[in-house]
Amino acid sequence: QQIPPRPTIMALSLVLGSSAFQGPVMAPAQRASAVTMRAEGEIGVTPPLGVYDPLNLLATPVVYPRRSYDRYVELEIKHGRIAMLACLGVITTEAGIRFPGYLSKSLDLKFEDIPGGALTSYEAVPAIGWLQIVAFIVFLELAYGATPPGNAPGDVGGPTWIRYDDPTVKTFKLNAERNNGRAAMMGITGMMIHNALGVDSLFPIVQ
Repeated sequence: QQIPPRPTIMALSLVLGSSAFQGPVMAPAQRASAVTMRAEGEIGVTPPLGVYDPLNLLATPVVYPRRSYDRYVELEIKHGRIAMLACLGVITTEAGIRFPGYLSKSLDLKFEDIPGGALTSYEAVPAIGWLQIVAFIVFLELAYGATPPGNAPGDVGGPTWIRYDDPTVKTFKLNAERNNGRAAMMGITGMMIHNALGVDSLFPIVQ
């Protein structure tokens, strides 16, 4: 039997030896599955993101320190409503609209003296004024603003709350509120950042 030349044997040994250190061949990437709703008709699940859960808040069972999904939905709705009021307040005061009269007579401070910025208005209100605001918010949180047992998250208005019988209209309205609240949270954050950087809250609209 003829023995291969020495250079051929060395080349074969190098090829076989290097293949022993190769990792497993990567499987071809599978195409991502289409985004689906968490549940049919889920409020807040809208294009283009669909179900977007980078923090895995939808995972079950719920393990401490996570809270239930409904609790996070309630918090999102509540913060969205507060942010919409905050944005509206900044826009209104920047437009020059003020309550008549005094904010504090002892300090000779009128409502018209309060600036319209997201942070500058906070600094101008005296501590006793903020104490009243916080007390009012605590009252809303514990009474009128608390979600009654059995109600959907955010359904807090009692008999005075506007409700819709048409499922299509109701879904549209609730999705509009959720998305407007998300936009408002980003908006008021931007206004505060502008104010902190020394420009107007509505920069560049207001220089």
